[in-house]
Amino acid sequence: MSNGDVFVGEIIGTAILILLGTGVVAAVVLNYSKAKDAGWVVITFGWGFGVLAGAYTAAPLSGGHLNPAVTLGIAVDTGDWDQVPLYIAGQMVGAILGAVLCWLVYFAQFQANAEEDKAQPTLGIFSTGPAIRHPVANLVTEIIATVALVLPILAFGLTEGLGQTGVSILIVSFLVVGIGMSLGGPTGYAINPARDLGPRITHALLPIPNKGTSDWGYAWIPVVGPLIGGALSGVIFNAAF
Repeated sequence: MSNGDVFVGEIIGTAILILLGTGVVAAVVLNYSKAKDAGWVVITFGWGFGVLAGAYTAAPLSGGHLNPAVTLGIAVDTGDWDQVPLYIAGQMVGAILGAVLCWLVYFAQFQANAEEDKAQPTLGIFSTGPAIRHPVANLVTEIIATVALVLPILAFGLTEGLGQTGVSILIVSFLVVGIGMSLGGPTGYAINPARDLGPRITHALLPIPNKGTSDWGYAWIPVVGPLIGGALSGVIFNAAF
């Protein structure tokens, strides 16, 4: 894969992922949305379908990593680091772009939020936050949840035909849904540094009325935790398989 293909593929794929992922959260939590209060299960499936659409779109160009933790896990396993910076740069640009597109789609709802007697904080639409703020526990949760994502992704490559037919992307999408349902409760399951950091930057910069804080004190956890989990997955896979 050429450098240009990798960069463009990761931008497009990650933008689609974040557009659909943040979009489903906006749909569920913002007032005057037809999906208001649809619930956690809808959110987890929305993120899973975001992975499905983004990864299938990016796969012909970049392989569809869409996640620095996945890129890191693959690099640790294979020892090939040449294109890692390009993958991560594309993922970050795509994540920011996808968050901006979500804001545009729900622009009227964001504006209406300012007119409410009690405006809703909006960071949770863009980025994750813990149910109970406990840095060590939150970090451990993100590490474990990311291993539950990246280690199976690496193992899927051992099954002949999954990658060539594209079935592996479908399986990964359902895996993301499962992780959200099973492990997402404590922290909101970032499991992807770009997915959290890119939209958080966007939230900080966008002119969203009464948007509240971007919570930079917590922001390192959904970045560091998934990176540790991705690297650990590469080490485990290399040692065990």
